[in-house]
Amino acid sequence: MANNEPCETTALLADTQPQEPRMETETLLGNVRSGISKTRKKDIPEPITSLTSPTSIEVEIDNGDGQYITQSLSSLQNSGKTPLSLRTSNLASLMHLLKGNIGTGVLAMPSACKYAGLWAGPIGVLVIGFIATHCMHILVNCSRRLCKRTAGLSSLGYAEILEESMRTGPQKLQRFHRHGRYTINGFLLLTQFGFCCVYILFVAQNVRQVIDSFHPDGPDVKIYLLVSAGLLIPYSFVKNLKHLAPFSTFANLLVIVGLVIVFQELVQDLPDVSVRPAITPIDKLPLYFGTAMFAFEAIGLVMPIENKMRHPEDFGGFAGILNLGMTFVVCLYTAMGFYGYLKYGDDSKGSITLNLPSKNWLFISVNLMYAVAIFISYGLQLYVVIRIIWPVLEAKISSRKTKIISEYIFRTALVLATCGISMVVPHLDLMISLVGSLASSSLALMFPPLIEIITYSAEGERISVFTVIKNILIISLGVIGFATGTYAAMNEIIKTFKNTPGSSVGSNGTMTVGLTSIYS
Repeated sequence: MANNEPCETTALLADTQPQEPRMETETLLGNVRSGISKTRKKDIPEPITSLTSPTSIEVEIDNGDGQYITQSLSSLQNSGKTPLSLRTSNLASLMHLLKGNIGTGVLAMPSACKYAGLWAGPIGVLVIGFIATHCMHILVNCSRRLCKRTAGLSSLGYAEILEESMRTGPQKLQRFHRHGRYTINGFLLLTQFGFCCVYILFVAQNVRQVIDSFHPDGPDVKIYLLVSAGLLIPYSFVKNLKHLAPFSTFANLLVIVGLVIVFQELVQDLPDVSVRPAITPIDKLPLYFGTAMFAFEAIGLVMPIENKMRHPEDFGGFAGILNLGMTFVVCLYTAMGFYGYLKYGDDSKGSITLNLPSKNWLFISVNLMYAVAIFISYGLQLYVVIRIIWPVLEAKISSRKTKIISEYIFRTALVLATCGISMVVPHLDLMISLVGSLASSSLALMFPPLIEIITYSAEGERISVFTVIKNILIISLGVIGFATGTYAAMNEIIKTFKNTPGSSVGSNGTMTVGLTSIYS
């Protein structure tokens, strides 16, 4: 997690937040008349979520005829006048990438490996990680190609890449280019809302685990969900990410400390590898796929990080920031899955924290640390959802007072909606398996290869047969995972309601029939 952005993947948050709005002076960039060029000062607002571009800050400059025209910051970047406060170093960009990938998803890796096998699971994580990283490179390369193709463009977000590739691509697709942006933003919205549903349920289950350590006959998980929602409603009223940044920093610290404690427990008293099956029956693979894809769903972070680097050319490449960061992430996921499943076997729960000894204060503190960290991250995830939907609703309201009241009602309704969905399906395994298969496989596997095909199918471009075949295979993998994972999750949701009247859950908050539990 970055200090002021959610721990999970989101393409819509600015990476840095200036302390206060400042005054910036912009000079003429076009044809300069003889004499002294004119300048004009204008407040530059804080970076905010945008449906169009993370660099859609606007300034006014003199066009040489004594008239001031509005120009976006993205068009100023080529001139070398981009404010340095909006640029990040290579090290900071690497930290953003690591924090964005290493969230609660890593805690679900043992559960994922349970549905693939001791050796098939970690190997599958390596393969999926390699393909997901390749798709991230596809986005970066296509973004750079499109920026060279279109004058005035220097950076693009995920949704803009698909939109621009369609706008400048084959003629049959050009008139549908806006639908490309809407499609990507729709999947991003679905993913972020899914995160919120998972987070509130994660908090409720981990708190319940702590309470049950002292009072085994405690209330049902739905009571904890209601209490969590009651606390999250006022927290969701925070409108400025700058005010959430200190809490996000604290959440980062809790996650790091928690991971260290978990790993030191996992590597002790390990059984022999022969006691665990190397490969499990193939009918469980769709659930494994959904888990892994949700954990690797950080592709939405790639373009915002690359766009805000001081040296974006260092992001890609064989020894670039992207490969370095993702290599560490894949290794961490593989180690957590292997050692977690080796130690706990089929008893591996949706979150490895639920497998830790419940009577040990050190491990009880891990549950509390992650509960607090995810509680804090909920506000950051909900911020993205609000910034996508609220501007559309706000435009339909004329009264300022009504807008203020309506926004608070809207924020409250979103929190209650996530709580309601979690109460209807109080199983993180089912909920996240569905979101992972439905949204994550699309964003991480299906759209990037499609974008590359469209980008290099434009007039004047060339694409090799090998590239087309490679992209079709990746898209096919995404489609298969999308279809089978979504079907398996929906089928198990129905089965759960049939087999467990009232949708009751065990003390660990996971379904008794055993499905993949995933957190991200």
